[in-house]
Amino acid sequence: MNSWTVSLGAPRDSAASIGYTPTAEDRASLDAWFERYDALCTKCDVERMADQAVFPLNLISDDSAGNGRSAQWDRRRFVETMAHVMGDGSQEVPFRNTRTPVFLSASRAMVFTRSVVAAGDRTYETDYADVLVRRDGAWAFQTMIQSGWGDHL
Repeated sequence: MNSWTVSLGAPRDSAASIGYTPTAEDRASLDAWFERYDALCTKCDVERMADQAVFPLNLISDDSAGNGRSAQWDRRRFVETMAHVMGDGSQEVPFRNTRTPVFLSASRAMVFTRSVVAAGDRTYETDYADVLVRRDGAWAFQTMIQSGWGDHL
């Protein structure tokens, strides 16, 4: 018989909740990565956004029927899909993100994001998560977890 212990309310980046306490450099490097990535997103620079990923990129989502879906995208598929969704970059897309990273180790982080996006006269709120890996000192995202992409998988 398995025995499970659930700890509610522990800070997500605490050693008590995951067994790894990030250093100040861990956190600063991840924050800097997201600052650069957010700037690329604002400009809809999907080619440079793709430079920030590890391919094949894992996607986990749901479709319009409510079914869970997953897939792997190569760089070409990522660029084509993001360009279709985000536009050609002729207009900046302002957004505000609040992120909560969970460091699994010095080289792996799960980052939960609450995003508020302004598109035209409408505002959208969404929650999503990314899995990032650090290789040779540089972060890159490897998995995107977000609702609403399933019909594109």
